Amino acid sequence: MDKLVIEGGRPLSGTIQIHGAKNAALPILAASLLSEGAVQLRNVPRLLDIDVMLGILSRLGCKTVHKDDTVMVDASGADSSHVPEDLMKQMRSSIFLMGPLLARFKEVCIYQPGGCAIGERKIDLHLRGLQALGAVIEENDHQIWCRASKLVGSDIHLDFPSVGATENIMMAAALAEGTTVITNAAREPEIQDLQNFLNRMGASIMGAGTDTITIQGVKRLSPCDYEIIPDRIVAGTALIAAAATRGTVTLTHCNPSHLVSLLHVLRRAGVQISTYNDIITVSSIGRLKAVERIITSPYPSFPTDLQSQVMVLLSLADGVSLMKETVFEGRFKHVDELVRMGADISVDMNAAIIRGVPRLYGATVEATDLRAGAALVIAGLAAQGKTIVERVYHIDRGYDRIEMMFQRLGGVVRRDAPVLKQLDLA
Repeated sequence: MDKLVIEGGRPLSGTIQIHGAKNAALPILAASLLSEGAVQLRNVPRLLDIDVMLGILSRLGCKTVHKDDTVMVDASGADSSHVPEDLMKQMRSSIFLMGPLLARFKEVCIYQPGGCAIGERKIDLHLRGLQALGAVIEENDHQIWCRASKLVGSDIHLDFPSVGATENIMMAAALAEGTTVITNAAREPEIQDLQNFLNRMGASIMGAGTDTITIQGVKRLSPCDYEIIPDRIVAGTALIAAAATRGTVTLTHCNPSHLVSLLHVLRRAGVQISTYNDIITVSSIGRLKAVERIITSPYPSFPTDLQSQVMVLLSLADGVSLMKETVFEGRFKHVDELVRMGADISVDMNAAIIRGVPRLYGATVEATDLRAGAALVIAGLAAQGKTIVERVYHIDRGYDRIEMMFQRLGGVVRRDAPVLKQLDLA
């Protein structure tokens, strides 16, 4: 398996452009199944999860091409609604295929999705939403079948503002008869991006970004050309890394309005921040201050996907900080790895108490999930000495060659890929 080798202790400095959002691109790729022709998507990052989704679409009969940051998906030849088990178990986001496949084929067969082990993530809200549109759900062994002779609009209230459930219902309802209203809908920017893409294809959806989304079903959707929004989590990771290493970094092609909660936390910690249009500059000189209390919660509150990265920053701040995780119960697995690097963190149920230390020290650590891996890279960049981050494939699911991003900012980080030796069978 690949490893990242990091020589820490150098402030990051420079300018980078943020790539497209994984969490916007994946549901939009799934939604391309609803189009009667070839869809072209721009600003699509080259990530392991994107490759898996394109692999699934190909196995379903679609033609796909990924060149540079542009993807073409021609779903006109799609001939299967059975999502391959081997690929589905590689990626949680494959669940997004339920809605569009049900709308197109009136049935879909899936398996329990895979992905990072960050806690229990049930799909009951997805299934209940599709049932409300007329689907009949049948579970056999590890398979889940959804069938509907037709989909009919309905009023659907989500017990929790699940991003995936909101998006699956939106995609299925786009071609349903009548009107669907989702209340307590997720409000993330990626929801808005999916609405904009579907509307570009001819859907009639309004309200994304609020807690109520209204979908007026249409009979057909047409292909379009669309650009994916920038990745707010990648942007946040770079901003936190700049602050943790006491550097000065400028990000371009990002959206500051998507990062309000993070920018608020960084300012409380003493980071200097300026924004202009799609540009953010952060500067951190001297030791930062602890932040008394941060609670993760659905957007627009502080994102769970930046919790582990900010914990690195707080580990180096002056004072005691409290981080409370309310979204995923298994998202403190990085704590043990940070403690190995000299952090002083204790966990009590879903809360972490972080006592700032003067410095972290390099160590060999293991990425337990996507965002935890990014946090360990930040820790390595800020630490004294050499850090080796193992199980890099987790990081590759959400960052397009993270080592190159930090190399452009002056970070000393390289990827060590093992060379497979051929066995001499002679």
